[in-house]
Order: sequence, then structure tokens, then C-alpha cells
Amino acid sequence: MMLNPETLSANLSASTKIRVRAIDIMRGLTLFLMLFVNDLYTSNVPKWLLHTEADFDGMGLSDWVFPGFLFMVGMAIPYAVSARKKKGDSDTHVFIHVLGRTISLLIIGLLIVNSSSLNPELTGMSRLWWIGLVYVCIFLVWNNYPQDKYKNIFLILKVIGIIGLIYLSAIFRAGSVDTPVWFEKSWWGILGLIGWGYFAGSSVYLLIKDRIWGAILAVHIFLFLNIASMNGWVPSLFPGQDWFNVLLQGNVPMIVMSGITATLIVRKFSADWKKLAIYLTLFGLISLVLGLILHQWFIVSKILATPSWGMLCNGISILLFVLIYYLIDVRGNSKYSKLFELAGQNSLTTYLAPDLIYFIIWGSGLSILFYKQDYSMWLAVIGSLTWAYAMLWFGLLLNRIGIKLKL
Repeated sequence: MMLNPETLSANLSASTKIRVRAIDIMRGLTLFLMLFVNDLYTSNVPKWLLHTEADFDGMGLSDWVFPGFLFMVGMAIPYAVSARKKKGDSDTHVFIHVLGRTISLLIIGLLIVNSSSLNPELTGMSRLWWIGLVYVCIFLVWNNYPQDKYKNIFLILKVIGIIGLIYLSAIFRAGSVDTPVWFEKSWWGILGLIGWGYFAGSSVYLLIKDRIWGAILAVHIFLFLNIASMNGWVPSLFPGQDWFNVLLQGNVPMIVMSGITATLIVRKFSADWKKLAIYLTLFGLISLVLGLILHQWFIVSKILATPSWGMLCNGISILLFVLIYYLIDVRGNSKYSKLFELAGQNSLTTYLAPDLIYFIIWGSGLSILFYKQDYSMWLAVIGSLTWAYAMLWFGLLLNRIGIKLKL
């Protein structure tokens, strides 16, 4: 049934009582696209679906998907902080929670990234077995176990997972027999980047609260950092500074802060759909224009995390969100969106769980992924779309049997 926009607006007051459904749905959509492009066999598919090379000026669908998800991470932050404060948490308690989630994401990100450089001979275990056991331990440690029964059993499972991660980390070796190395931070991985963005966005939001001008200022500060970093203006200030490079490069925090800004606009003008649409659309168009202006000095490159790429992606994300918000929260057209909404509410499980299926397929040598070939573009694309859709259902199935990651 179609919802009356005036009735909806009356219900969606500027308070924080109602979470906007479009946020979870768009986050689920970006997850679906992440699974799709990560699975896509690149040999014979249209270039606009793929990542562009680091030094190439341009972007395809794959180059928007990750910043689109980062944008949604930012949109969810004000609601998450409000929910914890409703439970009685102070700013200090919320920050400690944010810090814990950030560290968890960084740990998981580094484990996954380093798995690609594992030396089986030095580690005493094949890469497939090592990373497979890492994933099992991740689910044991960070699963959202029921709180009302079997507490001792669940505690034992967590302890097993922690011991397992410590052991797997201890035996890990990369490099060669002559020059063995332990973990290295070549980059933080997707989850690590999300962790840094989440940390920056949450920390700033705790300072600025619901002040839109504060969020816009933060976007511009991180944008300036991004520009400064690209031009080599950021000096070396302290030992180990490269560990904080994601924050100092500004790009990831800028995208997350843009998502926070969008949510603050939604919350302020939720009682008036027309004003909300005007301000959000204006925000999106300004982002696109800034991206085009910055393109005069910086190429559009996801790999290099250029400011032009970041602002163009922000503009796309904002305008897409306006459309989804209108269809879902204003018009009530949510008939085919439930799966995406549930995936958006279960994002970490939905993102990581498909890798377990990959490990089983690769380890067993099964020829299930027959669509990964170079003689039919349509088979490759439709096969990966089917895979991504099936993996959303797989994440939902895991959730229904009590397997859901929660950091």
C-alpha cells in the first residue's frame, strides 16, 4: 500500500526514534554490488563494470561500490550513537565501544590482507587452510551469541577462537626461507579501511553532535587533508605515522563524514520531504561539481584515492540515496527490497561468509564456478550476479541459525 507523504512526514519527526529504512536497503545494495564485482571474471566483461588502473583517469562501477558502502557507514553512525545513548552510555563509553570495534576491524583486515603473502613452507600450513581457519576463528570470536542460555558454552567458543587467532598469527610467515617475515602492513584491507573511516566519523560525531555545519566543516577539513596528501604537503610529524595514513590522507574519513552529513540533513528535515529532497540533492550536486573542479588538478582514481574521485563518488551516493529514500520511506515501494534490507542489517556476516564457500570450492576442486570463463560475457556477468544474490540469502540463512557477526 502506498504511504501518504504527509502522514509519513508526521511520523518521521526530527527525533531519532525511527531509523530510515533506505539506509539499510542502500547498504544492502552496495554489499550486493561488492559481492558481484569481487566475483566477476574480468577477462571478457565490459570495462565499465571493472576497477580502473591506478594511473588511469576514470572510474567504473567497481570504483564506486566501496566508497558507496563507506558513505552508508557514515549514514548509520548517528543512529548507532543515539541507540547507545538511549541505553544510558556516556560519550566516553561510546568512544570506548568505537575504539573496540575499530581495533577488531583492523585486526581482521590485516589478517585477511596478509594471507595472500603466506609462505606455506615456512608457516607449515597451506594458505587455504590458514585463511580458512582464520575465518572460522573470526566467527567464533565475534559471533553475536544469545545472552539468555548456554553462556558457558559460548564463552568457551570465544576463548577457542581467540586462542586460534593467536596461534595462527604466531605461526604465520611470509617471504622466503632466507628472509622470512611476519605480518606486514602493505595496506589495511577493505575492513581495515572501513575501521579507520568508522573511527574518524564516530569520533568527530561525538564532538559535533547533530550540528550540520560541524559535519560540513569536517568534510572540508578531510578534503583538504586529501588534497595536501596528494601534493606531498603532509610532513612527517612522529614515528610510526604511516600507521595512521588513512586518517592523514583524508579520503576515507571525508567520504564517511559526507554520509554523516547526509543523515543529519535527513534528521533535521524529515518532517518536510520537499526540503529534505532539496537540501540532499543540493548536497549531492555540490559534491559532483567539486569533484569536476578538482578533476582539473587530480585524475579520477580509486586506487590513488584522489579527491576528485572521492567527491564524485559522494555525489553519486547522495543522489542515489535520495532516490531510494523517496521510493522506500516516502512512497512505501518496498516490495522487492526486504532481502537488501536484511543484508544491510547483517553487513559484516554477509560480506565475509561467502569467502567460506570459496574456500570449500577451491579446496575440494569442484568446478561449480563454471561461469568464470572468457568465451561468453553474458554468462560471466549473469553468473556473478546470481552468485551475489545467492550470497545475500546465505548470509540471511546464517543469521537465522544464530550465526551473525557483531563487533
